[in-house]
Amino acid sequence: MAFDLSIPKDQTFNTFVSEHHQLKYSFFGGKGGVGKTVMAGAAALGLTKSGKRTLLASTNPVHSLSSLLDQNVFGKETPVAGVDNLWAYEIDTKETIEKSKEEIREKIDYFLRYAEIRTKADAFVESATMNPAFEESAMFENMIELMFEDKYDAYVFDTAPTANARRLLGMSSVYSLWVDKMMKSREEAKSLKELLSYSNKKETKDPLMDYLTSFRDRMERAKVLLTDPEKTEFFFVTLPEALPIAVIRRFVSWFRDFGIPVGGVVVNMLIDNSFVDASSADFVRNRVAMQEAYMEQIDQEFTDQVRAIVPLFDTEVRGIDMLTRTANHLFA
Repeated sequence: MAFDLSIPKDQTFNTFVSEHHQLKYSFFGGKGGVGKTVMAGAAALGLTKSGKRTLLASTNPVHSLSSLLDQNVFGKETPVAGVDNLWAYEIDTKETIEKSKEEIREKIDYFLRYAEIRTKADAFVESATMNPAFEESAMFENMIELMFEDKYDAYVFDTAPTANARRLLGMSSVYSLWVDKMMKSREEAKSLKELLSYSNKKETKDPLMDYLTSFRDRMERAKVLLTDPEKTEFFFVTLPEALPIAVIRRFVSWFRDFGIPVGGVVVNMLIDNSFVDASSADFVRNRVAMQEAYMEQIDQEFTDQVRAIVPLFDTEVRGIDMLTRTANHLFA
């Protein structure tokens, strides 16, 4: 079964975006190396054509937006040269991590005084922030802060490989459960201390509980945004190959279980078979045959979910000209 580079009009990425006119937050993910950054960049570029002020942001710890755009966008929201209505931002978690460390130190200091434990908070802070997930938490904080600021008409996020993106976007649900348990424990500890205290005086100030309440409210707000099917969609990028297909097959249901709307699948780097004939090299013809078999599998497994098929170009996608060329295929 041969596949060309077209899909039904009512199924395309362009039609999907047009019909979801309230769409504000688009996430692009998939296995490493499938072209997530390129597709996110192409989507952001396409959205600007309709006049939307758009932010293209990377939540991938291994950033590549600067390389894609041929300009430095690390650490701050930067206007993209030569494109109206487009800003780009490779998120730097270092400042957020340092700020989080100070906040944790304050909370631990208060808790130690509350429990009448005579020791310094530094060792506890170091232990808490050495966790590998701490940077992920900082990235999540940066991401939702951008969303809460609501400065742009559209946000397009280039995420980390899917397993990391899964944890990142699922944090709102995980955090909500954690905070509920912490608040319950805090109430029990406070009640017990008041019961055992020789004084009848009750503490009116409780900064730790204030922090937990504020944090819970932020997570609930984030969860509402991330699970709103009118405003948020996650797009999976794949190649017509076994491993990328297996990755998105595994994670599509997980994202839906967490309530994160799945907008569909974008197939990248398909060789245009109209340029291939009997005189083509064996490697090329074998590659085309392999891709066609996997395209058939994609069609069967992700029926009506394929939003775009982007070809393998004769040069790397880098710079606005090539990104525009990619966007033309994504929005075809």
